Amino acid sequence: MGKKGEATKDALIETTQGLIEARGYFGTGLNQVIADSGAPRGSLYFHFPGGKDQLVGETVARASAGIDALIGSIEATDAKQLMAVLLSAVGQRLEASNWNQGCPVATVALETAATNDAIQQVCSTAYAGWHRTLRAKLVADGRADADDLATFLLSLLEGAMLLARAHRSTEPFAAVTRVIDSLL
Repeated sequence: MGKKGEATKDALIETTQGLIEARGYFGTGLNQVIADSGAPRGSLYFHFPGGKDQLVGETVARASAGIDALIGSIEATDAKQLMAVLLSAVGQRLEASNWNQGCPVATVALETAATNDAIQQVCSTAYAGWHRTLRAKLVADGRADADDLATFLLSLLEGAMLLARAHRSTEPFAAVTRVIDSLL
């Protein structure tokens, strides 16, 4: 595939990510993706012959890789600092988007996990990747409880994103950071 083809595919994925984060799986229509991306209709089906599920699956996978890279790139002296930096980054991103861009996985997972096995698997793989990366950071910090702690911290992160978006406030991120400081 040439540069133009890759650019078109990237535009479709980036547009889809913005839409699914703001509107969810069911609120994101292919016509809106085409209109917002500026891509020709034929390009959508050329790059994603599996239709909406393939497009959303690849979008979630790419967005997930970005979050995984963020977690992996955080240089922290301990788990408290790691989570403070991560929560701050996610909170700033959410606030900067005017509360539209939440988690690239959560909304899709909540809407489709019970009814769409392919998308459920992509979401599960995304969370498993974040868990692995966070767990590795916790093991490096000497945490014997790294597996359970990674699950707990991811749950706090997802919950804080949901509450922050619902309240249109970064206070849930600050509250979670304070609790993590007291628990760890």
